Amino acid sequence: MWRHKLADLEQTALAAIQAAATPDALEKVRVEILGRKGSLAAVSREMGKIPPEERAAVGKRLNAVKDAVESALEAKQTQFARAALNARLDAEWVDLTLPSPGAPAGSLHPVTQIQSEIEDLFESMGFVVLDGPEVETEYYNFDALNIPPDHPARDMQDTFWMKDGNLLRTHTSPVQVRGMERLGPPLRMIAPGRVFRNESVDASHEHTFYQLEGMMVDREVSVAHLLYFMKTLLQGIFHREVAVRLRPGFFPFVEPGFELDIQCLICGGKGCPVCKQSGWVELLPCGLVHPNVLRFGGIDPDQWNGFAFGLGLTRLVMMRYGIDDIRLLQGGDLRFLKQF
Repeated sequence: MWRHKLADLEQTALAAIQAAATPDALEKVRVEILGRKGSLAAVSREMGKIPPEERAAVGKRLNAVKDAVESALEAKQTQFARAALNARLDAEWVDLTLPSPGAPAGSLHPVTQIQSEIEDLFESMGFVVLDGPEVETEYYNFDALNIPPDHPARDMQDTFWMKDGNLLRTHTSPVQVRGMERLGPPLRMIAPGRVFRNESVDASHEHTFYQLEGMMVDREVSVAHLLYFMKTLLQGIFHREVAVRLRPGFFPFVEPGFELDIQCLICGGKGCPVCKQSGWVELLPCGLVHPNVLRFGGIDPDQWNGFAFGLGLTRLVMMRYGIDDIRLLQGGDLRFLKQF
């Protein structure tokens, strides 16, 4: 009877081990067979009821069943371990013969994107793109632009001064004079670049931002030429008609001077922090070049005249993409920059 009982127990145990589909299921089978309350332990507790002359044979058979079960368990555990290892190797396998994927591709900053568009637009109209130093002399930043030391316009621009008397340029206008000196008339030029103002930072003001200077010097240039190029610029950037207004403005380097404002595209003219609740954003200070500036550039104002404008490139980017805080553009937050 005991021999048949142990044979049935062995057959049932081995079948359960083979049927176990997961390591947890296999552990449950092990406990049911080899645990302190398992089926083999129950047989061991019954040894006292077996006739003495049969105990040795039953004990020997019990140990054989236990060894068989443990061997089957070990084989199944090895099978699970090998399968897990193969799955891990498949998941982590790397073909070392393949070329490196390299660094993930980035994208151009929104200011760079708009700057490139404007450069392409003006180059198609015969303008050249010039550059100038960000650390400027007082002469080019102020004096050559008809802003002498005692001129009140200097108080309108909070300047970062260097210890050697130079300064971080407060506008891109110095490139006007450098361009006239270098190229002479007739002249069509733009000069995009970074500028610096010692200002308090808020939603619409930064200490570091971008402008784009433009100038045309030729014979008999008028305000009509200025308006044509400004409207062409805005249509090229926004790809639609935008509401603008032209009002008188004072700038020492132009006479007459104007402020070309664009209706705020953030709030649609209703008023917001970007437009200071006015519904309009100052975008294009402009006018006809002052004769003194032409003289500083080595050009005779009796023979030549022209127009000039200074575009707030950073504000233009804000209008184009609906950005309501200028600080985002200099913040370096990848979550913001990845949108472009």
